[in-house]
Amino acid sequence: MNILSSLVEPVLNNLFGYDLLIILVAIFTLGYFLFVMWHSDRVYSSIFTQGYMPDDEFDEEEKKPPTKKELKEKKNNLRSMRETSEKYYSMFVNLTSIFPLMGILGTVIALIPMVDQLADMEGSFFVALTSTLWGLLFAIIFKMLDGILTPRLDRNERGIEDYLESLERKIEEMKELKNINHTEDVVQDEVVMVGEV
Repeated sequence: MNILSSLVEPVLNNLFGYDLLIILVAIFTLGYFLFVMWHSDRVYSSIFTQGYMPDDEFDEEEKKPPTKKELKEKKNNLRSMRETSEKYYSMFVNLTSIFPLMGILGTVIALIPMVDQLADMEGSFFVALTSTLWGLLFAIIFKMLDGILTPRLDRNERGIEDYLESLERKIEEMKELKNINHTEDVVQDEVVMVGEV
């Protein structure tokens, strides 16, 4: 019990110094992580609630197939969502990478006064260690959260790519269907003209 209290006491004593800054940045990063997760879920639901399934084929019996303009708008919207997701995720990765640096910065800040004040070395040494502890601890936590977030963003990326390919196939199938109908009309007109002669 004495060993545990000797470890916890210095951490708690230094909690309201530089360590508080690291903790506040960690709270902000956690909030940002939740925001990126929310955005990722929103992108996912946007892809898969539009009726898209990975094996979708063009349904000829659809009452009103989408127009080229609607398909183009969907494509642009999906590309925009992908770019936004990439931007948010990049910011999250950058935020998580600063924690070890903040810990090391705290260590350096605490060790600089030790050069002039060897008598007060013990207090500065604990400040140095606790800031490093907090920086490394939050770096580990957010690295694990990154492991949760990355597969979601990869899934959304694959879903967007599949959906864009599906939209391209629908456009091509619509063009082919239009050409077939036009060819049938021409053939029927020629048959009628031959029958009249």
